[in-house]
Amino acid sequence: MADSSHGHGHTPAAWTGVIIVFIGFCVAGAFMVMALPLGFWAGMAIVVLGGVVGGVMRAMGLGAPKAQPLRMTSGAQPARAVTAREPVAAES
Repeated sequence: MADSSHGHGHTPAAWTGVIIVFIGFCVAGAFMVMALPLGFWAGMAIVVLGGVVGGVMRAMGLGAPKAQPLRMTSGAQPARAVTAREPVAAES
C-alpha cells in the first residue's frame, strides 16, 4: 500500500493547505485557552483560508490529477464475479 501510484495527498496544494489549516487551529486553540474570542475567530478564519488556498492551488494544477475511468479494449469481456471457495479440511 505504501507504493500506491495515486499520490494520496502528496502534492504542493495538499501540503500547503494542511499546513495553513494546522497553523489556524494552533492560533485558535491558543486564544481559546487565553479566553479571547476575537483571536479564536481569527484562527478559524485562518483555517478557512487554508482550505481556500489549497483549492486555488489545486485549480492551478498543483494538486493530484483527476482519476480517469478505466476503458475496456475492443473484444474484452467484463470481469466475472468471484465465487466463494469451499473450505479445505485440515489434515492431521
